Amino acid sequence: MTPEIQKVTISDDYITLGQFLKLTKTISYGGEEKAFLAINTVLVNDEKEIRRGRKLRHGDIVNISNHLYQICSLKN
Repeated sequence: MTPEIQKVTISDDYITLGQFLKLTKTISYGGEEKAFLAINTVLVNDEKEIRRGRKLRHGDIVNISNHLYQICSLKN
């Protein structure tokens, strides 16, 4: 069974992966980004991602521990 995709709406053209982790309350504060990405598997469009500065744009799918999120931009 495929997990349900949760839509995450952003107001700009993109959001960085680090900002996204804070927005979704996956981490509590920015200092956790690097450690979280080092010990957890985060997939962006089915590719492993470890860069906290990775730009997520409208339509991107982020998979964190089988929780799926789709980026939706108000500008599109």
